[in-house]
Amino acid sequence: MTVYRQAKVYDVCIVGSGAGGGMAAYVLTKAGAEVVVLEAGEPWDNAKDSAMLTWPYESPRRGKSTTDRPFGEFDACIGGWEIPGEPYTRAPGTEFAWWRARMVGGRTNHWGRISLRFGPYDFKRKSRDGLGDDWPISYDDVAPYYDQVDRLIGVFGSKESLRNEPNGVFLPPPRPRCHELLVKQAADRLHVTCIPARLSILTRPLNGRAACHYCGQCNRGCRVNANFTATNVLIAPALATGKLTLLTNAMAREVLVDASGRATGVAYVDKTTGADARVRAKVVVLAASALETARLLLNSKSSPFPNGLANSSGTVGKYITDTTGTDVGGFIPKMMDHVPHNHDGVGGMHLYMPWWLDNAKLDFPRGYHIEVWGGTQVPSYGVLGGIQRYPSGGGYGKQLKDDYRRYYGATIGFSGRGEMIPNDDSYCEIDPRTLDRWGIPVLKFHWKWADYEYKQVKHMQETFRALIAEMGGQVFSPMPTAEQGYGIAAGGTIIHELGGARMGDDPKTSVTNRWCQAHDCKNLFVADGGPFVSQADKNPTWTILALSMRTSDYITDQMKKGTL
Repeated sequence: MTVYRQAKVYDVCIVGSGAGGGMAAYVLTKAGAEVVVLEAGEPWDNAKDSAMLTWPYESPRRGKSTTDRPFGEFDACIGGWEIPGEPYTRAPGTEFAWWRARMVGGRTNHWGRISLRFGPYDFKRKSRDGLGDDWPISYDDVAPYYDQVDRLIGVFGSKESLRNEPNGVFLPPPRPRCHELLVKQAADRLHVTCIPARLSILTRPLNGRAACHYCGQCNRGCRVNANFTATNVLIAPALATGKLTLLTNAMAREVLVDASGRATGVAYVDKTTGADARVRAKVVVLAASALETARLLLNSKSSPFPNGLANSSGTVGKYITDTTGTDVGGFIPKMMDHVPHNHDGVGGMHLYMPWWLDNAKLDFPRGYHIEVWGGTQVPSYGVLGGIQRYPSGGGYGKQLKDDYRRYYGATIGFSGRGEMIPNDDSYCEIDPRTLDRWGIPVLKFHWKWADYEYKQVKHMQETFRALIAEMGGQVFSPMPTAEQGYGIAAGGTIIHELGGARMGDDPKTSVTNRWCQAHDCKNLFVADGGPFVSQADKNPTWTILALSMRTSDYITDQMKKGTL
């Protein structure tokens, strides 16, 4: 087997170019470090490759999903839960789906840009309810970095001073749309807190980027960079320093170490040729996504680390979590036959509902936030599927076309996104019998929801149905039963998986320290969702960005001091 080695020794090798990897590349190159980024996916530039403003009728597929774009033909994502040649396995009884992005910028090209800070309670949950573990850091440790991320990337929102929902450095939020005003009225009557959403989409120009022009197509990749993607907000400025080498189609195989246990670089497969290659570096930062990072660590076996790199605690791959979720949509007669008007806005919700209740009065711990959907975006493949359930019962010809016009925009829905508590039965390990197309051992998943999560999702379903009823609406689907898990989404399908390299002060029970530095390997760091000790009732991306910035500052400081 021919192995190609690069003679150059970089200051830092980063695996992954998404939120964590992009931020690390940005901070480290700005600090003067020579950096190489290994990205397993294809080149991608949202300023050039986006399908923004493409009409569905311009494609014979009308926007229908494809193998590598499960969220629709025009979606910016390249990847999915199932990738040819990149399998993963599940233990008997396990329902878990693993999303992988395969493009520069990773999942930041795909996500909904809901940009929420974890709150003070989220870092110290065990101290509050006795479940899971506390983080070794507090909100105050991360808050300055949240502020920097807000100012660098931009996020709109409103200062509400709610408990455990920290204020940020906000741009003005867009006004609610018609369906959102109806939701706000119903929420107020039911005493459900409903406030402007917090999304990383510019409503004012910032740092040379234009403000959003409200085409509502953020999921396609923004050609004017009004929304956040690592590709053009982080990776492009890092490339402009002249300090960054970006290697695409580079599938990391293992982290290399010397006899003393120090990381020396990364072995990878050049996917375009199938050849094995190696890159050398003084510091290695893993930001491949939480579970891919766990896979890399477990596959990086050597004499100093026979059970996998940084795994003396045996906790690599353990205590993984995903956001809990369920959805309910309803037919709202008040939204029929509306006056045609511009109903566009940002590519996402203008309102959301943060967790508003006291768990001491409920039968489950932790909480969830509510996302709102509806409106009259440009119709695409599958629009108003199931129209036969509406009052007219569907039909043919002119009647059917008229019904589509009447009912279009008359659906309003809610998605719950809540906190899962880590448990001993949810983890990943290397499958000893299955390899991917490059001969790299794959992950095997074990997954279990607890009663905590099922009861939380039951509360979501009941709340969403109450909101729809308050709007005078109708839900066509029956309330899911306990046997159906109350409609809980399967693990991995919300795409918020975290853990597997959790941080802690004790090397016997954690993989990384408070700086996301491996206890067992001082020049190895993790800058994705791997070090998270717990989920929260918030999307994790803003915290990944803040922690990556914090870790990168620490790496810069330690390199100057000569400790790395």
